[in-house]
Amino acid sequence: MQVGRLEKNGMEAKMGNGRTAKRCELLLRLLALALTLVAAILTGVDKQTAIVPVELVASLPPLNVPVSAKWHYLSAFVYLMVTNIIACSYAALSMLLTFTSRGENIILGSMILILDTLMVALLFSGTGAATAVGLIGYHGNSHVRWEKVCNVFGKFCGQVAASIVVSVIGAVAFILLVVFSALRLHKKSK
Repeated sequence: MQVGRLEKNGMEAKMGNGRTAKRCELLLRLLALALTLVAAILTGVDKQTAIVPVELVASLPPLNVPVSAKWHYLSAFVYLMVTNIIACSYAALSMLLTFTSRGENIILGSMILILDTLMVALLFSGTGAATAVGLIGYHGNSHVRWEKVCNVFGKFCGQVAASIVVSVIGAVAFILLVVFSALRLHKKSK
């Protein structure tokens, strides 16, 4: 009788851990989805127009010209947005796949682990590209006479920076999912 209860309690503890693991994975996937969605939205709505004085001739007063900065003017920001859209779409799809599969499917688990790792690489490449271009916009490059532009387009640069930070946090959520999936697959293989 006593052993039966212990086995039953052990089974319940294992099932409880399984439920807790599924909840934890759900929360991480939901977090990754939300963060990458927010990063994509922040990038996609980013634009700013400023009046820039242009001096044509030193003897004449400067001509005030409206200049716009939009996210799609720079390929690195387009890439950042696309990587976040891909990661967000994948997070939704993987959430659906993970929670509709009832069995202990090692092939599906391995596929999700590989794709989670791919999302980490994709997000870090997008944030790296956007950060490189953003730093040039913030500091300029005196060697090639590129002037800094973030002093003129402060709101635009701030919103890109926020998108980059949110995207990096989304990548960290995917890293946690990779670790979580790898541990789960390791336990299944024993």
